[in-house]
Amino acid sequence: MNHKDPIETKDPLDDKIDSLTNKDLEKALELFRRKLNFYSAVYLNTCVHCGLCADSCHYYLADHDFRSLPAYKLNLVSGIFKKYYSRTGKMIPGLTGARVLDNALLKEWIDTLYGRCTMCGRCTINCSIGIHIPSLIRIARGILSAFELTPAGLDTTVRAALEKGNNMGVPLEEWTATVEWIQGEFQDEIHDETAQLPVDKKGARILYMLNPREPMLYPMTITAAAKIFRAAGEDWTFASDNFDMTNYALFAGDEAAGAKIAERLVQAMERLECKILVIAECGHGFNVNRWEAPEWLKTKYPFEVKSILEIMAQYIRDRKIKLDPSKNNRRVTLHDPCNLVRYGGIIEEQRYILKHAVTDFVEMHPNRQKNYCCSGGGGQLAMSRYKERRINAGKIKAEQIKKTAAKIVVAPCHNCIDQITELNKHYQLGIEIKTVTELVANALV
Repeated sequence: MNHKDPIETKDPLDDKIDSLTNKDLEKALELFRRKLNFYSAVYLNTCVHCGLCADSCHYYLADHDFRSLPAYKLNLVSGIFKKYYSRTGKMIPGLTGARVLDNALLKEWIDTLYGRCTMCGRCTINCSIGIHIPSLIRIARGILSAFELTPAGLDTTVRAALEKGNNMGVPLEEWTATVEWIQGEFQDEIHDETAQLPVDKKGARILYMLNPREPMLYPMTITAAAKIFRAAGEDWTFASDNFDMTNYALFAGDEAAGAKIAERLVQAMERLECKILVIAECGHGFNVNRWEAPEWLKTKYPFEVKSILEIMAQYIRDRKIKLDPSKNNRRVTLHDPCNLVRYGGIIEEQRYILKHAVTDFVEMHPNRQKNYCCSGGGGQLAMSRYKERRINAGKIKAEQIKKTAAKIVVAPCHNCIDQITELNKHYQLGIEIKTVTELVANALV
């Protein structure tokens, strides 16, 4: 096995870990116990070490380092359960893999559970007994987060969302000014000075939420969505205050922070009295707001949460928009974002759309729930320390893309777009990366 590791420098968090006292470690253990439920306790005591998870992990397939094995990552967490809550673990720790929760283990948690995992969930669907390994890794990340041991970058992103209302710290006045600028460009492009990008339209059917990277770096995706809404005769709006649907607290394992961020979207829906919260193309943004946030907030939403992919697919079915696929005549392949597909359940909508919007659509193999992670999820793009590992693990996705001979890769998630953009450069793939929304807007009749 190859044990070469690109990270040789000391982790900046090591000194903070070394300063933890025995009392701090006792608090960490108590927090671990509180985070356990029936299902996680079963998972932590169930692994049969069959090894089937090895071939499911893009990190392990890329580096063949035993520390990248999903089972090894699981053991870093299950060892604590066995040491403190298992009779055999207490009696014969060496035979059960029991581990003491100490400073050394916390350091390994950071390096392995953050630095070698995107929590993509592919290991779970390949586990012979269905252990949900990512949920257990998130428990460990949550403990690290509680002691301010989240790696730099990811921690900064979560804090920016909490303190400034969006993960890029964009001031609200800059956001609304950007909308006005994009609206002007939109009007020029469609030759209609009356066309609007509505903000704070009370009672609109749809409240459309974005990734802050769109107004800052990818305004064309906003223009594309506006074209589609206009063609469909949709009643929609942006919110002037809470426009960011991302929630990186999911990756930090900080459910309290995640709940605070998600609640702002609920408040925007209530203030504007909209009927459907529509999430722009984003894997974790959809997963969080559709599935995780109601659990964190312990409430049932009085409105629907949908992906823009679901909305566009319905427009096509209802013939609210007409597409000419010949306008997109180069070969297109589709990347399946983990949080959108494996966790979110949005699987066939993007395929239905592409079959109506392009002339030459080919699948990667494997695809759908079994597609490989691009290695940009789990907060990896925010944690520059692990960049070399991330790019190396992305080799599996790069090889998938090459085999399709596609000229355009569609990635309905901005984390995936940023990662595949880097893979494109590093592995010289010679592709363009686009959203589904862009291709639909281009095909509009």
